[in-house]
Amino acid sequence: MQKYRPYVLPAAIILGLLIHRWCAALSFLVPFIIFTILLLTFCAVDLRRLRLSKLDLWLMLFQVVVSSVGYLAIKLLFDNSIVAEGVLIGVLCPVASSVAVISCLLGANRETVTTYTIVGNLMVALVAPVAFTLVGHHPEMGLWTGFLLMLGKIGSTLALPFFIALAFQLWWPKANAAVAKVNIAGFYLWACALLLTLGTTIDFIFRHGNGNWGNIAWLGGLAALFCAIQFSFGRWLGKRYGDRIGGGQLLGQKNTGFGIWMAGTFLEPLSAVFLAFYSVYQNLFNAWQMAKRTKN
Repeated sequence: MQKYRPYVLPAAIILGLLIHRWCAALSFLVPFIIFTILLLTFCAVDLRRLRLSKLDLWLMLFQVVVSSVGYLAIKLLFDNSIVAEGVLIGVLCPVASSVAVISCLLGANRETVTTYTIVGNLMVALVAPVAFTLVGHHPEMGLWTGFLLMLGKIGSTLALPFFIALAFQLWWPKANAAVAKVNIAGFYLWACALLLTLGTTIDFIFRHGNGNWGNIAWLGGLAALFCAIQFSFGRWLGKRYGDRIGGGQLLGQKNTGFGIWMAGTFLEPLSAVFLAFYSVYQNLFNAWQMAKRTKN
């Protein structure tokens, strides 16, 4: 089955385009799939060995600084709130919860990827409510309400599988070993989640496209630019700390479904089109990486 893996991503994009309405209707299944993927991932690594590293700090700093500078630059130079907020959410958006699936297949260090999956998402839960409050679309919501909303979304899919896996490792190692043995199932679960997510984002573009083609064109072009920047800079940074692939995936592979929810809840909803395009770009790039590794 390994030789067919590079075709999973393009197939998901094409199928998501064809049945995007069905994918949008079934998108409620994605958190449950991601929960299972994370449980498989966490059971496959010794959670007691996870440590915060300098790479994690640099990745977080990049997300905070570049998202802020990008937003302010576009807002001041072009006075376009929708595009500016698209860049803000596109860079600040947390790493995909299922990033370990692709990263480890490409040769990344599982502990590096797992650590940043946790700390990177928690960082966004802390920083994003502040940024969204300053943007000021929903002053009635308040900082504390925004923080609780973000933490609830992240905690429901991230914290629970982490603590279940930790409990297995501490008190039921046989169960942990059994789950870890079927870790490869995470790839096929991820393919299902990918189909639903891509289909939902494509459906989002269709529903919000009419009458906004100028902004959508800008958002699509900037999504391609920042996708290239984040994967490239992440690889460069990761190489300095001994995990080139991990660095690229952790900075470049975004939880676009969660980002679209953030944009729809706190910002101009149309700004989420940035992440809809980004989702397609990052998965095409991942498909190319997998094809290249399989060939080599």
